[in-house]
Amino acid sequence: MLAGVGMADARLPPPSEAQMAAAAAAKARAQEAARKQAAALSKAQDRAAENYKRGKGGTSAVTPVAKKTIRKRPVRRIERVACRLGTEDRQARIAVELVNGVIQNFAYYSKWKPRTCSVYIVRDDAYSKWKDNGRFTSVTTEKGNFLIENTRRNIHFIFKDVERERYCGADGKINGSLTVWRGRKQCDIQGVLDNDPNDMK
Repeated sequence: MLAGVGMADARLPPPSEAQMAAAAAAKARAQEAARKQAAALSKAQDRAAENYKRGKGGTSAVTPVAKKTIRKRPVRRIERVACRLGTEDRQARIAVELVNGVIQNFAYYSKWKPRTCSVYIVRDDAYSKWKDNGRFTSVTTEKGNFLIENTRRNIHFIFKDVERERYCGADGKINGSLTVWRGRKQCDIQGVLDNDPNDMK
């Protein structure tokens, strides 16, 4: 039997050069494919490790979203100016509020105990119309008008036919001027209290 096997092997022809070359090429292709697979696996492992480090550091591998632009709100500079003339029982006073240098409202008040007179006007309310022209502002109402001059030193009011019945519960009209000074507590008044039942003398 061994002799028969030896004889059968002896009958197989040796591989040709072409077969040997094909075998060598197949082996080389297999080695190149294995090398590429190993390189791809190494890169994938590197990416996974980098993503893990980023996640531990509080950052995300996801493309960051652009930050929203935050618009700053305009600054509102509020100024309040007030003054008073007289005593607690007999007085006249005015208070003015400005926003960014523009008058928004004003309140005039006079008192001769126990009677009082009160005028309160707000910009753009339903009872008054305001018109600005440089440092001057005109305020028109159904019960009288006001002309206001706003300067760096003071705010000067001119009362024109302001009905006392509406604001004071008395006959007559208020005419004259009142000046409130920045940095001073006392008002300057001319004519506003003339012919007023609550007049201070």
